[in-house]
Amino acid sequence: MCATSRRLASLGLIGACEGNLAVRLGTDRLLCTPSGRRKAELTPEDLVVIDLQGQSLDGRGPSSEIRIHLASYRHREDCCATIHAHPTVATALTLVGETIPDDLLPEAACVLGRVASVPFGFPGTEELADSLVPFLADHKTFLLSHHGALVLGRNLDDACDRMETLERVSKVVMYAIAMGRCEPMPRRAFDVLSQTALNGGLS
Repeated sequence: MCATSRRLASLGLIGACEGNLAVRLGTDRLLCTPSGRRKAELTPEDLVVIDLQGQSLDGRGPSSEIRIHLASYRHREDCCATIHAHPTVATALTLVGETIPDDLLPEAACVLGRVASVPFGFPGTEELADSLVPFLADHKTFLLSHHGALVLGRNLDDACDRMETLERVSKVVMYAIAMGRCEPMPRRAFDVLSQTALNGGLS
C-alpha cells in the first residue's frame, strides 16, 4: 500500500493529501489509507483496518472517500484492490464531457475495458457511491465526473497499472481530439483484443 501510494505520487496521479487506496483482507475486512495524510509519506503503521460497513477496527479514521471503495467490494467479489486518484488529463476529459472508447488503442481494450462515465456525486458522500453502483457489474475503470477516477484490480499492482494506463490513454485521446478526430482501430483487431480482457472482468 505504501509503495503503491509513492508510485502514484511519483507519476503525478495524486498530490498533496489526495487519493485513496483499499485492499481486501478477507471476506469482511479492508485495509485502507487514512484520512488527511500525504499518501507519498505513509508508513504501514498509518494504514487503517475497517469492516465492510466502513467502521474502523483500530480506532483510526479511513479516507473520506471510503464509500466508493466499499461499494466496489460489496458489488464485485472478484475485486481485491481499489484506487481512487485524480489523474490530470483523465479528469479534464470529465469536465468537457469526453469519454474514452475502448476501441481506440490496444491498451484501452485490454487494460481499461469499457470506461464508465459516472455522473457527478458530491465527494465523500453516499450520493457518489450510489452514482457508481449501476456501473460496477460491467466495468473496472471509472471516470468520476469532475472528480478523477476509480479503478478496480486483482491486486494493487493490477489496479495501479490500470490507473497509469488510464492517464496515458487519456493523453492520447486529448492529442487526437486537438488534431481533429479519433479514429477507432480496425474492428477485427478490437474483437481479438477485447476477448483477452472481457470488459466486466478483472482478468
